[in-house]
Amino acid sequence: MLIQIKNLYKVYQLGEIQVEALKNVELAIKKNEYVAIMGPSGSGKSTLMNIIGCLDVLTKGHYILNDQDVSNMDDDRLAEIRNKEIGFVFQTFNLLPRASALHNVELPLIYNGTPRAKRQELARQTLEEVGLGDRIHHKPSELSGGQRQRVAIARALINHPSIILADEPTGNLDSKSGEDIMKIFDQLNDAGNTIILVTHEEDIALHSNRIIRLLDGEIVSDDLIRS
Repeated sequence: MLIQIKNLYKVYQLGEIQVEALKNVELAIKKNEYVAIMGPSGSGKSTLMNIIGCLDVLTKGHYILNDQDVSNMDDDRLAEIRNKEIGFVFQTFNLLPRASALHNVELPLIYNGTPRAKRQELARQTLEEVGLGDRIHHKPSELSGGQRQRVAIARALINHPSIILADEPTGNLDSKSGEDIMKIFDQLNDAGNTIILVTHEEDIALHSNRIIRLLDGEIVSDDLIRS
């Protein structure tokens, strides 16, 4: 099992008030699954995504990722896990505005010490895989929204992560660009990548094989929509 979450609680302290963002969440995700997490604002889906992505820590319970219990790891160790195990794709792209597509994609390899020539070659190959081989020297301002998201996907793929974690990946795109991006995710899953998609859009969630719905911090349904 790639992900095992057991009895997970997340509590935020807001002054004298405690807010339970997640309550008794139990979740298991296998390798090569394509999962959508849905829920209204305040349901806990972003909090769950942040915990799965090792961007936040749980208050109680266990989170086991690729046979490693990350529940009580310190910040440095969590950063290592993020860089090795998880590729992030965000709604806002999170690209360096003054850097080329190539440099944005090679960033994770800079952090792990890959030599310059090798990381640039890998970044170039990955940009070609997402259809941007002719845009490697363009800066984000010189790219369309869909092209920027392709750069972000290439950056997420560069380390061959265990999980691609996408947070509202089509939220800033027009419908045509959004559909093109979802085709890339479909192809990535067909190639064996595990994808966890956080969205509030039903048509986007229907690209997945399994839809998990949250409400008030709890999983209220977990449905396999295709095998």
